Amino acid sequence: MNGTAHHSTPHDRSVIVVGSGPTGLLLAGDLAAAGVPVTLVERRSHRISNLSRAFVVHARTLEQLDARGLADEIEEKGRTLDRLRLFGSLSVDLSGLHSRFNHLLVVPQYEVEKALRRRADEAGVSFSYETEVTGLTQGTDGVTLQVRDKDGKPAELSASYVVGTDGMRSAVRNAVGLPFPGKSVIRSVVLADVRLTEQPDNLLTVNAVGDAFAFIAPFGDGYYRVIGWNRSRDVADSEPLDLDEVKEIARLALGRDYGMHDARWMSRFHSDERQAPHYRVGRVLLAGDAAHVHTPAGGQGMNTGLQDAANLGWKLAAVVNGRAAEALLDTYEAERHPIGKAVLRSSGGIVRMAMAKRPWTLAGRAALTAFLGRVRPARTRAVGQITGIGFAYPAPKGAHPLVGKRVPDVTLADGTRLYEALRGGEFVLILPEGTAYKSDGLRVAHWASGRRTALLVRPDGYAAWAARDAEGGVKSTDFPREFVTYSLR
Repeated sequence: MNGTAHHSTPHDRSVIVVGSGPTGLLLAGDLAAAGVPVTLVERRSHRISNLSRAFVVHARTLEQLDARGLADEIEEKGRTLDRLRLFGSLSVDLSGLHSRFNHLLVVPQYEVEKALRRRADEAGVSFSYETEVTGLTQGTDGVTLQVRDKDGKPAELSASYVVGTDGMRSAVRNAVGLPFPGKSVIRSVVLADVRLTEQPDNLLTVNAVGDAFAFIAPFGDGYYRVIGWNRSRDVADSEPLDLDEVKEIARLALGRDYGMHDARWMSRFHSDERQAPHYRVGRVLLAGDAAHVHTPAGGQGMNTGLQDAANLGWKLAAVVNGRAAEALLDTYEAERHPIGKAVLRSSGGIVRMAMAKRPWTLAGRAALTAFLGRVRPARTRAVGQITGIGFAYPAPKGAHPLVGKRVPDVTLADGTRLYEALRGGEFVLILPEGTAYKSDGLRVAHWASGRRTALLVRPDGYAAWAARDAEGGVKSTDFPREFVTYSLR
């Protein structure tokens, strides 16, 4: 559907996703690919905006995109960087990441959105543009959204579940009464899309000096996105902005303005740190910026939202399709809320260190930089958090050490890769060669190496179950119950 709200059958086995940014597009595409009827409701008109602030796609997100067959085409639209500079002399080397994507990808968010939008279209997602959510009610077996179309005409949409991926000012979050505690960390950040007379030496140009911070990244069409902040100029977002102010911030932070000219767009915004206390209220769930917002430092915002969607999609599809108990949805909040909190801490810490000004904070930054430079485990942990590679989910007591951990892409015995096998949206059971699996209905692969561990990989690429010695064979009753009901048709 395009642009006009309709009245769907109450409590059918469908899902409404509100918000067509990257998080909503990935989630809707996953649900539709799993056979779930999906309507994606969007307040804006049908267009991909170039006004997004995200320019960095990290390794874990690229792996999730690879599991959907999208990573290679998105990489062709951007440029790779094997080192990420955070503040001062501190930069992190990504080339040693145990990933097919041992780098970060510099690419405008709209290129990611284009690929995800095409996939959602092909999977059969129904789009409802220029449709604003005005209210919500839910019962024991469904949710009804009150909406208004572009002409102000009210209507209702009903589904089994609703997911709010509608950003920081989420109408869905507000409708279920969830607070969004936190604070504005940086006010009067300036954005500008400009041409440059001088090309920067680095793909990403970023630095902070005194009260000024600036970041420059290429769109790839001859324009560059400039993000800047001058702590000494704290004005409202509505205050007029001209190119001279942007150039002045760049000169303060970077030592030069690279001959900025021909600005095609400029704006101000403020950066908040906020997180909803819950990601689920009954049949309503939140993901992406509707659930958490962070400072832009480290480029983790869009990445965290996409990984929320990858975690939620297969679980919600399993429940709606009657293949798992509703309790499986509780694991979404249990797994993703702590990670959202960790990203708040790490991105906020990067900003505070980058803008250190007092002698004791400068000394603390110097000590941290030296510590991370000398201590490899600490550096590895920091890289793992920023790229998403290092995050793991809680495992039951007594579980195999691999349970809850991210499973790297591995080559399988038939020459394919694990993340190619995950493109079906199903669990993959990897067994040692010659090991029997005593059931039907589960995709089975074998290690290309001589590993003897049996490993059940979730659709989002994390280990659900593992056994050290599987020579006696594996049967479905070995697996956690919630995954058995999902995996076996």
